[in-house]
Amino acid sequence: MSRVSRTGYCLCILTITTWLIQFKLHHLSTPHITLQKPVPSHPHIIFILADDLGWNDVGFHGMNQIPTPNIDALAYSGVILHNYYTLHVCSPSRGALLTGMHPIHLGLQDSLLGSMTPSGLPLAFKLLPEYLKGDLGYATHIMGKWHLGAHRSMYTPIFRGFDSHVGFWHGQEDYFNHTSRAEHKGSRGYDFRRDMNISFSDDGKYVTDIITKESIKIIQNHNSARPLFLLVSHAAVHTPVQAHVSVTEQFSYINCSPAWHNKRQVFAAQLKSLDESVGHIVQVLQQEMMLENSIIVFSTDNGGAGDKYHGAVGSNFPLRGMKSGLFEGGIRGVGAVWSPLIQNQARISSEMMTIYDWLPTLYSAAGGQFTELPKMDGVDLWPAISKQQVSPRKIILHNSSSSKKVYALRVQNYKMAKITHKGNRGFNFWRSVH
Repeated sequence: MSRVSRTGYCLCILTITTWLIQFKLHHLSTPHITLQKPVPSHPHIIFILADDLGWNDVGFHGMNQIPTPNIDALAYSGVILHNYYTLHVCSPSRGALLTGMHPIHLGLQDSLLGSMTPSGLPLAFKLLPEYLKGDLGYATHIMGKWHLGAHRSMYTPIFRGFDSHVGFWHGQEDYFNHTSRAEHKGSRGYDFRRDMNISFSDDGKYVTDIITKESIKIIQNHNSARPLFLLVSHAAVHTPVQAHVSVTEQFSYINCSPAWHNKRQVFAAQLKSLDESVGHIVQVLQQEMMLENSIIVFSTDNGGAGDKYHGAVGSNFPLRGMKSGLFEGGIRGVGAVWSPLIQNQARISSEMMTIYDWLPTLYSAAGGQFTELPKMDGVDLWPAISKQQVSPRKIILHNSSSSKKVYALRVQNYKMAKITHKGNRGFNFWRSVH
């Protein structure tokens, strides 16, 4: 490790230690505080969803190249989900998260939804915000990326249970001018919305900054007597690899292979903005006296994307593969959950979990009865997370696609897979950042 990177790593550990001490002091002093705001009977739920964040792109998995102190602090003082799985790409994971269903039951098992695709997440399925709002009285908001259909208004967030949305409907966009590329003839279109309205006033503003600012406004303006569900759906660290120049200059010490050298520095700045967003959101929750009754989830939507995927520079090392594939690097996700409601904090959970378990898990954590939900593929893992009970999850179907002739299934500690190598574009390799 170089002297500069070692210094950055030490600063990261120092920041984490300070953060954890503040958390410990806060917990110890809480019984002596007279709350000035009413506390709802159901916990606030803040779900922070990163995009294409690799296994080896966070400090709590051992990465020492780019400090991620705020993400690490949540993980170290909460529960690190060591056997947590997503789907292989964006739309399937997001659909699974919000429905509690595997994508084979949503028609999303083959691929993501393109910006010109005339379909979306099936309307027959009730989504997580609808359950929380209708059954438990939550206010529901989404800031950032949607990527679950926008060809008709009824498929967009405002019509799927969210009270408000600031962000973009499609899969990716320029971080500053908010244009996205369509599939046909290389055309581009502006894609940034405030609810159903196009927001040209956000042109030129960095998307991570907008999502963070709007999330903070939601928390600050929220009536804390009512439970809040806030989905912070970041664009970062999805391509294009873009960041503020002033932040990128802080990572001049990163020296990778020639193909990665400059991009990895920009990626580091992109990741730093994401990490700082997490810190700002936690800070405002504490300022608004909502933190002590909150559940905060941090998750990626799939594995990191490497340089064979549109020039991305994420890393899943030592896991094999990357986004879009069914090796561990494509589907084993960065995940952690923090809450004062967790009895045994600061631990690593090796229990199996998948992204479509979040709906029943969070519904149960919010006070709902899992047994009253319709039959779904997800299971309630809140007792396993909050009380360290044995997880009922023993099998995970990673995917099964007849059109692509691939499948992967994990049963306890065994994995069975059929993964084609033809046309894999180099997705099935091991990649280190050094």
